[in-house]
Amino acid sequence: MFTTPGKQAVTITSKAAQHISKLMASAGHTGLRIGIKKGGCAGMEYTMEYVNGPDANDEVIEQDGARVLIAPMAQMSLFGTEIDYETSLLESGFKFRNPNVTEACGCGESIKFG
Repeated sequence: MFTTPGKQAVTITSKAAQHISKLMASAGHTGLRIGIKKGGCAGMEYTMEYVNGPDANDEVIEQDGARVLIAPMAQMSLFGTEIDYETSLLESGFKFRNPNVTEACGCGESIKFG
């Protein structure tokens, strides 16, 4: 993955790390893989899946008991992204603050890269 020395390519907030750790423990898996696939009104969507270990080319990020694996095809698109977990009155979920996104749909589920 493309990295800057001394800095992770993707960062995880402490709230996101806590939630990922809980998900991993309750599901009995060792990691959460994040990727990107075609879909949605803006053209691309984030994917998340439980995994029991990294694939050969996954980028592995470990923080505060959380283990996030970045799929090879998503590594360039996710460079510089911060993953957070937010809770509001209406919804709770992971939020991706990705500087590479040029457009997003109104619901925030679908994205486009420049």
